[in-house]
Amino acid sequence: MTIGLPPQNAAAPDSELLGSLIRGHRLRIGLTQRQLADLSTISVRAIRDLEKGKAQRPRTDTVRLIADALRLGPRARTALEEAARRGHRGGGGDGRRPGAERPAPPVPLHPVIGRDAETAVVVEELRSGSERLITVVGLSGMGKTRVALEAAARLHEAGLSVLWHTAPGPVPDFLPAEDDSFTALTGECADYLHGGGETGELPGRASEFPTRTDELPPLTGKFPVQPRELPSLTGESPVRNGELPARLADLAGGRGILLVLDGVETSLLDGHRLNRLLRDVPGLRVLVTAEEPWDVPCERLFLLSPLEAPAPPSGTDSPATRFFLSRLRRVRPDITADARSLADIARICHRLDGHPMALVAAASWLAVCDLPTLCGIVESDPAALLDHLSGDPAVSRLPERTGRTIGRLPADHQRLLSALHAADADEFDLGDVVRLTGLPLPNCGRMVRDLLVSGVIRASTETGRSAFRVLCVVRALTPAPTTPTPATATATAAPTAADAAA
Repeated sequence: MTIGLPPQNAAAPDSELLGSLIRGHRLRIGLTQRQLADLSTISVRAIRDLEKGKAQRPRTDTVRLIADALRLGPRARTALEEAARRGHRGGGGDGRRPGAERPAPPVPLHPVIGRDAETAVVVEELRSGSERLITVVGLSGMGKTRVALEAAARLHEAGLSVLWHTAPGPVPDFLPAEDDSFTALTGECADYLHGGGETGELPGRASEFPTRTDELPPLTGKFPVQPRELPSLTGESPVRNGELPARLADLAGGRGILLVLDGVETSLLDGHRLNRLLRDVPGLRVLVTAEEPWDVPCERLFLLSPLEAPAPPSGTDSPATRFFLSRLRRVRPDITADARSLADIARICHRLDGHPMALVAAASWLAVCDLPTLCGIVESDPAALLDHLSGDPAVSRLPERTGRTIGRLPADHQRLLSALHAADADEFDLGDVVRLTGLPLPNCGRMVRDLLVSGVIRASTETGRSAFRVLCVVRALTPAPTTPTPATATATAAPTAADAAA
């Protein structure tokens, strides 16, 4: 992760500027507050107060010790000392009270690779306010949380406060924020949007919004369900009517606030309460990572596809190859990235469709085999490599979560996946879907869109036409049909009409 430093002419309080500089340099070299305190011989509390902007007049020796511990160069050291001197003079400020805290997102454990374009779009849309709710969807293991972390970090550097909520589940691949003073507020926001935590009834609930399910007629994927009562997520007492929006508005100030709901079940969220928060807190932005869309009117759906992984030889410097190399160095630093190794890596990445978590699992097998052997296994039986050798919980759940996504699809979508599996083609297009299903072209178009949103297929432009690929991890979990499906039989009985539609 690249930690940008605030511009020198930023309209920020000098105490905040000094704290932002210290925190940015600390995160850049991967130190915790405790480690920086040990290296500088300054107390953890002093480091924390400086980063929060509470310590407005640090001693010259304190600044020098911190700069030494951070190993700052001449320019960075001068900028740090100047920020401290400005704090002594009491200059600068944007009207916020001295020492005002600005909650920050968690710190990722690994750098982001190959997601610059996606992150830039999310950041710009949320920063400008052109979109106030973005839901990042994609198959499990696609890197949705990592993109959200990078976007949240950039927005925090731009001046937004960040409240980060992670749904219960496996241990996340990041370090939680060290300051827990906003934990209760973050929990209340998540509780509120899950339908609990407030006295009094609202006009409607999340259940009145369309909800995706596999029990519906084909291609609609929506039906009304009965309201359900949800327990409080935080255990706190109910929030009084209007209190939460007021607190969020106060925290947002003139800069804005980002609420991140990471890994949540969107079917349990209340769209009416979201609308209320967005109305009452003009500076609020919401970023959601989920396996399914929220399906509320103000939602901007952002599909996160796998990393680009072209077939060799053009794929030797692709985002997927760079990602795999970063994992390879952790397992086998002795492997040299020469032309032959890069060709093998490109084949592995292409065969696994650039799926980040599948690449992580495959790289773990280098502990027991060499790169050519791994390449051969991927070519012959890639399903065997989807289990991480170390038993990493996040990676080990990939088959389970992928199977759950497939199971949520409507029956006709699952039949199509099985038929595509049986056809054993690297790519397919709309014409192929028409022939396999016997359905009209508009229905097939909607079906392909549903599969794209669920993340089980990806767009492919390698042949210069509009085509798609079923992801390798999906193929591994989708059995081929043992008998012809009704859709296939229909397509066989009427090839002329299907060909005309194609």
